[in-house]
Amino acid sequence: MVRRWNPEAKMNTLSLRTRFERADLRITRTMARHGVTLLRISVGIVFLWFGAMKLFPGLSPAEDLVRATVTLLPMSTFLPLLAVWEMAIGLGFLTGRWLRLTILLLFLQMPGTLSPVFLLPERVFTVFPFGLTLEGQYIVKNLVLISAALVVGATVRQRRKGSGEERSMRG
Repeated sequence: MVRRWNPEAKMNTLSLRTRFERADLRITRTMARHGVTLLRISVGIVFLWFGAMKLFPGLSPAEDLVRATVTLLPMSTFLPLLAVWEMAIGLGFLTGRWLRLTILLLFLQMPGTLSPVFLLPERVFTVFPFGLTLEGQYIVKNLVLISAALVVGATVRQRRKGSGEERSMRG
């Protein structure tokens, strides 16, 4: 069977490519328009959820690690304070209000969150430096939260005319 040149086949290919480019552009614009907001809300949910779990003894998977790391303060005081602190961070990200303060609270909390890596490496690593325990994975995921806070924080000064975000961007 001999194939003959068909000019319509080329037009269909271009048409398919044009449709793909248009769809890709729409998807990319949607991600650009909503991505930071969804990231902010996601970080808020994580902090609100993890903080709330700390209010109920034995519910948080991080509770034992917190108890082992923080030995100078009474847990009956420290754990509820940490819970409220994390929930405040979560609410700040969820509402988009006081973002500068929210990000400051997050960055003030991170040294404590990352401290078991240095204070309790046996709880964090199965094989140093690559083998992480479940607790180690719990800690390392905070790198994503820190990066997300940096992305959200980079938008605090932006003004979006006509958007409900404008007020919340003032931080």
